[in-house]
Amino acid sequence: MTEPPRGPLAGVRILDLTRVLAGPYCTTLLYELGAEILKIEMPGHGDDTRAFPPFQNGESVYFASINRGKRSLALNLKDEGDRTVLEKLLARADVLVENFQPGAMARLGLDYEAVKTRHPGLIYASVSGFGHTGPYKDLPAYDLIVQALGGMISINGPEGGPGVRLGISLADLAAGVFAALAIASALYERRASGAGRFIDIAMLDVQTMLLESALVRQFASGETQMPTGSRHPVITPFDVFAAKDGPIAVACANDRLFADLCTVLDRREFLADPAFNTLFARFANQAALKVKIEAALKARTVGEWTALMRAAGVPAAPIHTMADVVKDEQLAARGMFVTVDDKEMGPLKMTGSAFKISGYPHSPTRPPAPNLDEARADILAELDLGTEEQRPRRREGEKPPVW
Repeated sequence: MTEPPRGPLAGVRILDLTRVLAGPYCTTLLYELGAEILKIEMPGHGDDTRAFPPFQNGESVYFASINRGKRSLALNLKDEGDRTVLEKLLARADVLVENFQPGAMARLGLDYEAVKTRHPGLIYASVSGFGHTGPYKDLPAYDLIVQALGGMISINGPEGGPGVRLGISLADLAAGVFAALAIASALYERRASGAGRFIDIAMLDVQTMLLESALVRQFASGETQMPTGSRHPVITPFDVFAAKDGPIAVACANDRLFADLCTVLDRREFLADPAFNTLFARFANQAALKVKIEAALKARTVGEWTALMRAAGVPAAPIHTMADVVKDEQLAARGMFVTVDDKEMGPLKMTGSAFKISGYPHSPTRPPAPNLDEARADILAELDLGTEEQRPRRREGEKPPVW
């Protein structure tokens, strides 16, 4: 029986020349949408994240988490023989993704302008810190550097304190998301035009698009946002508050929700107080309002308040740790935790896919990340470059590789 396609990008072949996070996250998203990913790695070393902790049985769980389902081929892009292999792969590929520093691929003769003369239908995506134009284009970058330059650190952290880096690599991850979106869009366009495209994704550009109201207020009024802790910079109450036994997040973005909150707290008198009865007034008096809300919250536990507020339609939640997240019943119900049966590390729990698209079945498992150069024999055989001795024996009925 033929297996159903994993997603709408089934049959799309992607050459993945990326490493670390932004690029591999992009191709992982494309894998989750059904694409076939061939990861090209440095011989003997591979992706840098193969050396990133945590480890299990000597292998990187971090690498496994963002490279599952891919195949690996080690190629030296300066070697003539390996370049022959790469050229044959390019002839069969729909997309090439790379995240080298701008100029590196040109020095190898593998930049888009060079490649498109031989493969005009190829979609070529480049993900870098600052893009291929502008005064920063030659500078190296990691997520921390982009968060610093892009203002993200300056608005994050405890109110009145110094800015801090976000607890996740947002600049990397968001660049991967934007790159995947651009690639999918270019694939859609190519169905009609047949033309390839060059996609230039800069982490700094992407982060700027995520600055939301901080940048809007800077343009509109010259107000420079500083760290605001957990509270929203312009909406109140929209913060983390202290209840009887711990913190609770409460978000009321309009007057109706605030009225419902006052009812739950048994503080309807707030609605007649001119200091609190409009969104603007609440923002102007947010410190005083927080004191009054926390005084009311001290009467019950986080669990009790969460249940009461949810029943009233007020958005509220306890502050979950990672230990809580992995046990969350909503995430479990949505299939957001899957098992990867890794050859070296055994069964691993990982995040599932946020893509829920009708017609494509959800699977509670995923294939593992590849060992370095694991697919060499298969790929050389597919390209008619291997000897008979290199051609792997297949079990009867086993589907051959797509490359």
